[in-house]
Amino acid sequence: MLRCPPFTYHTPQTMSEAVRLLHQDDVRIVAGGTDLVPNLKRRHQQAKHLVSLHQIPELHTITETDSMVTIGALVTLAEIAAAPQMMRVVSMAARSIASSHIQNTGTLGGNLCLDTRCNYYNQSYQWRQSIDFCMKEQGDTCWVAPGSPRCWAVSSTDMAPALIALNATVTLVSQNNTETINLADMYRDDGMDYLTKQPSQIVTQVQIPKTQGQHSTYWKLRRRGSIDFPVLSIAAAASFDKNKHVTQARLVLGAVASYPILSTATSELIGHPLTPQTIEACINKAITNAKPMDNTDHTLGWRKQMTKHYIRGALNELETLATTVHP
Repeated sequence: MLRCPPFTYHTPQTMSEAVRLLHQDDVRIVAGGTDLVPNLKRRHQQAKHLVSLHQIPELHTITETDSMVTIGALVTLAEIAAAPQMMRVVSMAARSIASSHIQNTGTLGGNLCLDTRCNYYNQSYQWRQSIDFCMKEQGDTCWVAPGSPRCWAVSSTDMAPALIALNATVTLVSQNNTETINLADMYRDDGMDYLTKQPSQIVTQVQIPKTQGQHSTYWKLRRRGSIDFPVLSIAAAASFDKNKHVTQARLVLGAVASYPILSTATSELIGHPLTPQTIEACINKAITNAKPMDNTDHTLGWRKQMTKHYIRGALNELETLATTVHP
């Protein structure tokens, strides 16, 4: 049986108490623990102190105004999937994650900060030791690209692409500051240093603007229909005028790089209806962003080909929704 290393468990009652605790050595924040605890057991991550956020009430709420939906970082994935005011792409992403047991425990904040994944990293300690470890932990070589100076572990979050597609913002709180940034800006293309969020900061909430006439969807590729992390995800959102021409559109590619990629290919859609021609133009531009490495399930060539089909499927679905469903 794998066991966690010894640690001290803290249960702050307020945000001010929580951020003060982050200034200890070897401290980690725990939300649902569905990613952190297995990583501690496999010695992917270390911690002498765990700071639980579960006793802080404001982190557990979903609120709505005329212009915004705000989700606390400790709201569970199951609660997000079931919330009647939630945007479609967000509900779909939450519902796609792992199993119902994980969804009842895992949280929004935890999924947004999910560790990057790689075939050479997500193995037992003994397996990693046998290959002299990798760059992401103890070693000095990226076994995906041995000549590379960087780590190519891939982003594995489902919620980030869905929320970035809706132009969401995230609030980060530290002992001396509170700031709100675009969620897309919380990620960097680096398998090891994949978050711009500082260790002294806590994700407290995500704000999603409401957009008139908007439709959205989430498509996820994995070997099994549940449990598995994505090897490709497509989050798409578009707004339409009364003539069904696209007025705004955002397309996000997940699990093809170390960060969720907000594609510029939607410029091909603006001012046009979603026709086979405009969709293909968008696909041809978007796939230049998809450069998967041989570091997850399935072959990289097949995953790249599937990117075309999944973007096409997502955009075709938006066209159907725009024609048949009132937002």
